[in-house]
Amino acid sequence: MAAWSPAAAAPLLRRIRGLPLRCTRRMFASQTEGELKVTQILKESFPRATTIKVTDISGGCGAMYEIQIESDEFKEKRTVQQHQMVNQALKEEIKGMHGLRIFTSVPKH
Repeated sequence: MAAWSPAAAAPLLRRIRGLPLRCTRRMFASQTEGELKVTQILKESFPRATTIKVTDISGGCGAMYEIQIESDEFKEKRTVQQHQMVNQALKEEIKGMHGLRIFTSVPKH
Protein backbone atom coordinates (compact mmCIF):
# COMPACT_ATOMS: atom_id res chain seq x y z
CA MET A 1 0.00 0.00 0.00
CA ALA A 2 1.36 3.44 -0.97
CA ALA A 3 1.91 6.13 1.62
CA TRP A 4 -0.75 8.81 1.89
CA SER A 5 0.08 12.19 0.39
CA PRO A 6 -2.00 15.35 -0.13
CA ALA A 7 -1.37 15.18 -3.89
CA ALA A 8 -2.64 11.61 -4.09
CA ALA A 9 -5.68 12.41 -1.93
CA ALA A 10 -6.72 15.56 -3.82
CA PRO A 11 -8.70 13.84 -6.64
CA LEU A 12 -10.56 11.68 -4.11
CA LEU A 13 -11.36 14.63 -1.86
CA ARG A 14 -12.56 16.65 -4.84
CA ARG A 15 -15.05 13.94 -5.70
CA ILE A 16 -16.20 13.61 -2.10
CA ARG A 17 -16.64 17.29 -1.37
CA GLY A 18 -17.35 18.58 -4.85
CA LEU A 19 -14.96 21.46 -4.22
CA PRO A 20 -11.72 22.20 -6.01
CA LEU A 21 -8.62 21.99 -3.85
CA ARG A 22 -6.74 25.00 -5.03
CA CYS A 23 -5.86 26.63 -1.72
CA THR A 24 -2.35 27.83 -1.31
CA ARG A 25 -0.68 29.25 1.74
CA ARG A 26 -0.65 33.02 1.93
CA MET A 27 2.88 34.24 1.37
CA PHE A 28 2.45 37.99 1.80
CA ALA A 29 0.69 40.28 4.24
CA SER A 30 -1.31 42.04 1.50
CA GLN A 31 -4.99 41.31 1.00
CA THR A 32 -6.10 38.61 -1.40
CA GLU A 33 -8.31 39.41 -4.38
CA GLY A 34 -11.29 37.90 -2.56
CA GLU A 35 -10.65 39.94 0.58
CA LEU A 36 -10.47 43.12 -1.48
CA LYS A 37 -13.73 42.30 -3.30
CA VAL A 38 -15.63 41.51 -0.09
CA THR A 39 -14.21 44.64 1.58
CA GLN A 40 -15.35 46.82 -1.34
CA ILE A 41 -18.88 45.39 -1.26
CA LEU A 42 -19.11 45.99 2.48
CA LYS A 43 -17.83 49.57 2.11
CA GLU A 44 -20.56 50.23 -0.45
CA SER A 45 -23.23 48.53 1.68
CA PHE A 46 -22.16 50.15 4.96
CA PRO A 47 -20.89 53.63 4.03
CA ARG A 48 -20.89 54.80 7.67
CA ALA A 49 -18.76 51.88 8.88
CA THR A 50 -15.80 52.95 10.99
CA THR A 51 -14.09 49.56 10.75
CA ILE A 52 -14.22 46.85 8.09
CA LYS A 53 -11.74 44.00 8.28
CA VAL A 54 -12.00 40.98 5.98
CA THR A 55 -9.67 38.00 6.43
CA ASP A 56 -9.54 34.88 4.27
CA ILE A 57 -9.25 32.14 6.90
CA SER A 58 -9.14 29.32 4.35
CA GLY A 59 -5.49 29.79 3.53
CA GLY A 60 -6.04 32.14 0.60
CA CYS A 61 -8.48 30.19 -1.58
CA GLY A 62 -11.59 32.21 -0.72
CA ALA A 63 -13.60 29.36 0.79
CA MET A 64 -14.03 30.94 4.23
CA TYR A 65 -13.82 34.50 5.50
CA GLU A 66 -13.87 36.25 8.83
CA ILE A 67 -15.50 39.68 8.78
CA GLN A 68 -15.27 42.34 11.47
CA ILE A 69 -17.43 45.39 10.87
CA GLU A 70 -18.27 48.31 13.12
CA SER A 71 -21.04 50.64 12.01
CA ASP A 72 -23.69 52.84 13.59
CA GLU A 73 -26.05 51.29 11.02
CA PHE A 74 -26.25 48.36 13.47
CA LYS A 75 -27.50 50.56 16.30
CA GLU A 76 -30.61 49.24 18.05
CA LYS A 77 -30.50 45.99 16.05
CA ARG A 78 -30.05 42.55 17.57
CA THR A 79 -26.91 40.62 16.65
CA VAL A 80 -28.85 38.27 14.38
CA GLN A 81 -30.29 41.26 12.49
CA GLN A 82 -26.80 42.76 12.12
CA HIS A 83 -25.52 39.48 10.70
CA GLN A 84 -28.49 39.26 8.34
CA MET A 85 -27.58 42.71 7.00
CA VAL A 86 -24.03 41.53 6.26
CA ASN A 87 -25.29 38.29 4.70
CA GLN A 88 -27.69 40.26 2.49
CA ALA A 89 -24.89 42.54 1.31
CA LEU A 90 -22.77 39.50 0.39
CA LYS A 91 -25.55 37.23 -0.89
CA GLU A 92 -23.93 36.60 -4.30
CA GLU A 93 -20.41 36.06 -2.92
CA ILE A 94 -21.67 33.69 -0.22
CA LYS A 95 -22.81 31.26 -2.91
CA GLY A 96 -19.15 30.43 -3.63
CA MET A 97 -18.03 30.23 -0.01
CA HIS A 98 -17.81 27.32 2.37
CA GLY A 99 -18.26 29.43 5.49
CA LEU A 100 -18.35 32.89 6.97
CA ARG A 101 -17.60 34.23 10.46
CA ILE A 102 -19.21 37.57 11.19
CA PHE A 103 -18.44 39.92 14.07
CA THR A 104 -20.47 43.12 14.18
CA SER A 105 -20.50 46.03 16.61
CA VAL A 106 -21.68 49.60 17.06
CA PRO A 107 -19.03 52.31 17.55
CA LYS A 108 -18.72 53.61 21.09
CA HIS A 109 -19.07 57.39 20.92
